[in-house]
Amino acid sequence: MEFKVSREFIHQLEELIVKKNDNELEVLLNDLHHADIAEILEELDFDEATYIFKVLDSDKTAEILLELEEDLRENILSRLSPKEIAEELDELETNDAADIIAELSQEIKAEVISEMVDVEHAKDIVELLRYDENTAGGLMRKELVKVNENWNVLTCVKEMRIQAENVSRVHSIYVVDDENRLKGRFSLKDLLTSSTKTQIGEVYIRKLNFVNVDTEDVEVARIMQKYDLEAIPVVDELGRLVGRITIDDIVDVIKEEADKDYQLAAGITQDIETNDSVLELTKARLPWLLIGMVIEIVASFVLKDNETAFQKYSTLIIFVPLLSATAGNIGVQASAIVVQGLANGTLKEFSKSYFSKEITVSMISGSIISLLLLAYHSLMYGQYLVGIAISISMIVVIMFAATLGTLVPLFLHKNKIDPAIATGPFITTTNDVFGIMLYFGVAKMILGF
Repeated sequence: MEFKVSREFIHQLEELIVKKNDNELEVLLNDLHHADIAEILEELDFDEATYIFKVLDSDKTAEILLELEEDLRENILSRLSPKEIAEELDELETNDAADIIAELSQEIKAEVISEMVDVEHAKDIVELLRYDENTAGGLMRKELVKVNENWNVLTCVKEMRIQAENVSRVHSIYVVDDENRLKGRFSLKDLLTSSTKTQIGEVYIRKLNFVNVDTEDVEVARIMQKYDLEAIPVVDELGRLVGRITIDDIVDVIKEEADKDYQLAAGITQDIETNDSVLELTKARLPWLLIGMVIEIVASFVLKDNETAFQKYSTLIIFVPLLSATAGNIGVQASAIVVQGLANGTLKEFSKSYFSKEITVSMISGSIISLLLLAYHSLMYGQYLVGIAISISMIVVIMFAATLGTLVPLFLHKNKIDPAIATGPFITTTNDVFGIMLYFGVAKMILGF
């Protein structure tokens, strides 16, 4: 059952902190999941959160650190000595420890590493810090279970027992040669059913998916998603096994990428959080608002140049907002589907078959909307020729919007620019200018003004 933080519970904690009743604090919190405790700490002020953090054991607080918001974690770490931080990191797996230590200053980082009790653990963390955080090397953990292809099953079991002490969950048993080059994997079923004298080289599975240390995190996520993997091994440039990436690490990558794309689609140019400062939020949101303003000013000039048409055919101006909104919606829908296809790998580049399908869908949608618009205009205003001009203009604008929405994300993707940017203000504002130009261009040809 999910734990819910209540105001009464927070008040009870605050009273115990004031009384410095550490025993009751431990009793109250020790049975809670570390994610729940992190949520509780977020409700307290920095001093209270730090006090509770120091009361609990390292095996508990180490996991709590990972769940905290960055600002609170930074504040708590600043109030811990290098030795206390080292005690926390000794309890964590290498990738999690590396993520936390990367947030420290260079001076504190060196002190913390020197204070760590487990020297091998410290070496592994230092090695992980060499990799870019957005690569497989930056994501991987060093803890894994591996066996040599020349061992027999009995030796394999003995060695696995030793290695498994440092691994929280065994997803796969990896097989390597004498040079530590990845050769394949060994299934638990074969381990249980094979004779103890059987050589691993005779029964291991040679086909397996793996990634290089320099593989981008989003590509790792795509591979694991495609093949439904719980973990994937990581090799260096020489093919040597250096770590593994588990599904929980990839879930974080997928979430971060989704958040980033959602913000880009909304015209937010930087990665921001709700607790960021007013200045940071403004800097992230203002650029596209200014670009949109400039583009809409251009659209206003197009409207100004057609003042004569408004005087003669007043209903033309009435339907401009409808035209802009419809074109914007069509463009965003088209681009969103393309961006989704690029993200999940179902669409890798320009496809004539998909493009023709999108154009067909837009033609059908545009025709239905235009016929309804023609019927409405005829009933309300009785100007049939003007209604026909508006309806035909609507079809043309919808076709243009669909074409733009389909091709722009593909163009951006080809030029290594995140195509998610094409699903928001870029499409809607661009459609406004060109849509209005097309609208009056078609109307002018039909009505002759």
